[in-house]
Amino acid sequence: MGARILVIEDNAPNRNLMSYLITAFGHTPITAESGISGIEAAEREKPDLIVCDIQMPGIDGYEVARRLKGDPRLEPIPLVAVTAYAMVGDQERVLAAGFDGYIPKPIVPRAFVGQLETFLHRRRRTGSGRKAPVQPGDGS
Repeated sequence: MGARILVIEDNAPNRNLMSYLITAFGHTPITAESGISGIEAAEREKPDLIVCDIQMPGIDGYEVARRLKGDPRLEPIPLVAVTAYAMVGDQERVLAAGFDGYIPKPIVPRAFVGQLETFLHRRRRTGSGRKAPVQPGDGS
């Protein structure tokens, strides 16, 4: 049975590509185009995994992480940053902000869902998706 994956991404082409790939691999995408709508969707839907952009207008991904990880009902859901921030130190900042993993943009379509599935498998095995950062190139 496929997982329910929330994609929080303000860029429509990126959101559509991620949703397409998630669907193609047998999972169900839930989409949100802003940080606020993403938090609301997470509260309402309780997805199996959340994928979130960092750079968004209004509430950015760091604030989304702070709010989601500060809610005991949502904290166990693995939260993965998918971001164009790919400079030295960016991955460490993302993980320190509360994200459980990091995938740089542009995503590699053939590897993307495999990268996400590492968090789903880990969560099913351990009950948590925490402490398992995805490195660029994992799942390829």
